[in-house]
Amino acid sequence: MLPEFEYLYGKPSVTGFIKQEAADFVVIEDLGFELTGEGEHIFISIRKEGENTQYVARALAKAAGVADKHVSYAGLKDRHAITEQWFGIHMPGKETPDFSVVETDQIKVLKVVRHNKKLRTGALKGNQFTLKLTDLSSTDGLLERLENIKTTGVPNYFGEQRFGRNGSNITYAKEMFAGKKIRDRNKRSFYISAARSLLFNRVVSDRISQDKWQTAMPGDCFILQGSNSFFAEETLSDDIVERVAQGALQLSAPLVGKGNSSAMSDALAFEQSIVEEYPELLEGLIAAGLRQERKALLLRPQNFSYELADNSLTVSFYLPSGCFATSVVRELIEEKVVIRHFDQEPKSGTL
Repeated sequence: MLPEFEYLYGKPSVTGFIKQEAADFVVIEDLGFELTGEGEHIFISIRKEGENTQYVARALAKAAGVADKHVSYAGLKDRHAITEQWFGIHMPGKETPDFSVVETDQIKVLKVVRHNKKLRTGALKGNQFTLKLTDLSSTDGLLERLENIKTTGVPNYFGEQRFGRNGSNITYAKEMFAGKKIRDRNKRSFYISAARSLLFNRVVSDRISQDKWQTAMPGDCFILQGSNSFFAEETLSDDIVERVAQGALQLSAPLVGKGNSSAMSDALAFEQSIVEEYPELLEGLIAAGLRQERKALLLRPQNFSYELADNSLTVSFYLPSGCFATSVVRELIEEKVVIRHFDQEPKSGTL
């Protein structure tokens, strides 16, 4: 079982559902770059509902007459949702196929555009979300939470889906690191990512629980707002403290890998005391050859807006690539579980 990660604004008292209907969870990918209109790669924009990403990828491969491995996508998207995402197929010297053959009531082809580079995993700027939370038990305290999220943000946790059902991906990661052979490359990647994400979430959670989430420590690594660049400072100058307060610099937590951490002094000691609680995960991640990286401690949704009704809440926001909408939702409501059987009507349950 996973630890319960700390809440920034306290555990919500309001309960409710998300994804009672597919239309309650809408995600639109933003590649962040213009397609050239020519080249060896074909990009296909798909709007889907009730289908997972791999299913659509296989359908596109069949339509193009290529092996499944030649179809790529920037990231996985939820099945029980309405999503718009891009797929890429490498087809040098071949005519563009008729992709309308993949269309169903659940799958629509929106655009087909040539491009000169492959669509790689993670190669998108971000996602626009519109989420509807329904059957709320009350609206007490929601307005305050919404305004706090708008101005301050939420913990930049990796979402529960990263860890599998009941944290199963962590169990599989431990087994793999202990020597169990995992032939499926995608599964190996999932397990490694889950292990790394757990250590990151623990550091973030402990900084919040110890009230160190908005105050820099000597040796902290700072991320420049709007970039992936970071630097460490062992001595905190007034300028650093001011830039953190203004949001120009973001505090960060480690994405563990091989080599020495970029953190120093107090921050390094703090982070090591947490990740060393998981020696099998730490050693496995180092052996996997991942390089040390950093990720912002807090996530502030962009273009954040909301509409609160009697027993429902609709929120819209934009998140950079690699950030989770569930991290926003968990600060708003305690989510009730919707038990889904895709050949039946969904049934409701509670955690």
